[in-house]
Amino acid sequence: MCVLFLIFSLSSCNAEKLIEEETTAAVTMQTTAAETTTVETTTVKPTERTDIPVTVLLPGDKTQTLDNGFKVVRFSGDDALDNFIEGGGAKSNDELMEFLIKCVLYGKAGIKLGLLGASCSTLSVKGENSMQYFGRNFDWKKCNGLIIVNEPKYGYKSVSTVNSDFMDGADYELTDEVRRFVGLYCPLDGMNEKGVCISVNMITSVKTIEQNTSKPDLTTTSAIRLILDRTSSAKEAVEILKGYDMHASFGYMVHFAVCDSTGYSVAVEYADNEMIVTETPVLTNFYVAPGLFGTGSKSSIKRYDILCDLLGKKDVMSFSDVLSAMKSVGKSNFDDPVYNSTEWTVIFNQTTKTASYFHRENFDRCWQIEL
Repeated sequence: MCVLFLIFSLSSCNAEKLIEEETTAAVTMQTTAAETTTVETTTVKPTERTDIPVTVLLPGDKTQTLDNGFKVVRFSGDDALDNFIEGGGAKSNDELMEFLIKCVLYGKAGIKLGLLGASCSTLSVKGENSMQYFGRNFDWKKCNGLIIVNEPKYGYKSVSTVNSDFMDGADYELTDEVRRFVGLYCPLDGMNEKGVCISVNMITSVKTIEQNTSKPDLTTTSAIRLILDRTSSAKEAVEILKGYDMHASFGYMVHFAVCDSTGYSVAVEYADNEMIVTETPVLTNFYVAPGLFGTGSKSSIKRYDILCDLLGKKDVMSFSDVLSAMKSVGKSNFDDPVYNSTEWTVIFNQTTKTASYFHRENFDRCWQIEL
C-alpha cells in the first residue's frame, strides 16, 4: 500500500491569519500541549432497540479520552471553510497543509500529514419505525481515533471521525488545539445535522485521482468537510462534487459513500479522472460502477457479499440488526496481517441525527453523540 508523507517547514513565512480573531484565539498553538481530560458521561437507557448500555457524550473544547486510542472533542467557531473555498481549495496535501499552517500556526511551524489507505465497509439501510441508518467500519491497524463535533459559524453542525495518527508536527508534538483544527480537514467519515452521511474507502488500484480542469480543487478529506458543512441531501452533495476537480489525498484510488435520511445512497467514484455516480447501499474496497465492478481483494469482495446477502434477507433493520451486520464484516473475522483491526464502528441514525460509536470491535460499549 502507498504511504504518502508531506512535511512543510514555513518558519520564515509571515502568512496572514485567515480566521477571525475570536476563532484564532481558540485554536492558536500553545507552548505546551493542551490538557487532555477524561470524559464525564452518564450511562442512560438506550434510545434504540438494543440491550447495550449507551453512554451519551457532551464533548467540550478540551480533548476527552474515551478509551485507549480513542478520544472526542468539540470545535465551535469559524472553521475557515469560506477562506479555503474562496482561495480555490487545494489540489494537493501540500496546498491543504499550507492553508492549515496559516490558519493555526501562522506560518511559524510545520505540520506533517501522513495519509494511509484502509479497507472499510459501509451499509445504508432503512430502519424500523421510519428510521434510516448508515453503518461504517474503519479498518486499519491500531491507531489513535478522534471524534470531532464541529459547530461551524457558517454551516451545518456535524460529527466526523479522524485517524489522528495522520497528523503530526514536522519535528515536534502537535497540541490538542492544533490537532482539533487540522482534524476538521482530515475526516474519514461523518454525518451532519441534516442527516447527510459521507465516508471514504480505498479502492485497490495503481491509479489515482488527479482531475485538472478550470474548476476549483479539493483533496479527498477536504471534500468530506465541504459536504458536511454545506449540503442538506445526498443529491446536493453529488452536485457540489461535480463542481470541483478532485485530487486523491492518499495518493491512490478512493471512492465515497454518500447517503441521506431519505435512503438515497450512492457511490461516487473516479475512473480515468471522470466522476461516476452509482446507486448502491453497500460499499467496500472495489469499484461498483457498471463496467468496472468486481476488481478487489478477496476480503473486500467477501465483505460486500455478506452485507448484500443480509440486505437481501432483511431490507428493514433494527439498530441491533445494523450492529450485527457491521460485526459480521469486522476485521476479526478475516485473516489480514496488515489491516487487521476495525478501529471504529459507527452507526449513524440519519433520522434522529445520532452517532453511535464502538471501538476496536468491543460491541458491549457504546458512545453516542446527538446532533
